[in-house]
Order: sequence, then C-alpha cells, then structure tokens
Amino acid sequence: MKKLFLLSVAVLGFAFTSNAQDISENAIGLRLGDSDGLGAEVSYQRALGDNNRLEADLGWRSSNNYNAFKLTGIYQWVMPLDGNFNWFVGAGGGLASFDGKDAFDDVSETALFVAGDIGIEYNFDIPLLLSLDFRPELGFGDFSDDLDFDIALGIRYQF
Repeated sequence: MKKLFLLSVAVLGFAFTSNAQDISENAIGLRLGDSDGLGAEVSYQRALGDNNRLEADLGWRSSNNYNAFKLTGIYQWVMPLDGNFNWFVGAGGGLASFDGKDAFDDVSETALFVAGDIGIEYNFDIPLLLSLDFRPELGFGDFSDDLDFDIALGIRYQF
C-alpha cells in the first residue's frame, strides 16, 4: 500500500510539472484595440510567478479637440492549453483622464475604473507573443460611468 501511494504521488507530481508552462519574465509591445477611443496602448507584462503576471497598459491620444490618457493594471493567471497556446484570466483597474470638448461644452474629468480580462495567447519559439483578449471595464465618473467592452490584439516582444 505504501509503494502504491508513493507511486501515485510521483506520477501526479510528474503530470503537474510536465503540464506547467513557462511564461516570459518580461514582455513589451502593443495592445491594439478600441480602448475607449484611445486606440493602441503600450503594454508591459512582468511575471510574478510560474503562472501569474502583472500587465500594465498605457493609452493616450492628443488632438485639437481633446487630450486623454488611460492607465490600466491587470493581475493575470496563465494556464496552458496545448503546445505553445495558453489562456489567461485576470482582474484589475485603472485611471483615466479626459480634457476637451464634447458636443456641447468643455469636459475635464479624471475617473477610476475596474476591469476584467480573459484571453488566449500563442508563445512562438522566437521571442514573440501574440494574444487576443476581451476586457470589460466599469467606469466610476461623470463622463465615463458605464460598462465598456474592449477586444484587442496584443503583439509583444519577450525578454
């Protein structure tokens, strides 16, 4: 009975270690989505463990009518799918600021928001990471007090 127990523990331990994925220590690139009208965001990912990481995104836009920026931080859990494919889920929040004109008058606001994140990624054998994610965001402010959905393609260099 003792040998069977030790053999079971060894087999389960091997299964869990062989199923673990390696996520990059650092990745930097672009997250190409709507981002509430801000478009592309500069994106940085930092591994915090074997299967979790922190993602920070900065989007900004400047034009004749307005200036805006959005800073987002998401804590993500990364799980393997098959081969070099992983899926991830995360939660976080951020800060957004808008200064400009809407249809009727001047608007200036800084607001907080909470965000979720779910997506899939492919880790190439070269230091390239492609991802597709869905991020719902709930804003808390006068100008951005609604639920927004963002779908984005991520292209990052891993190092």
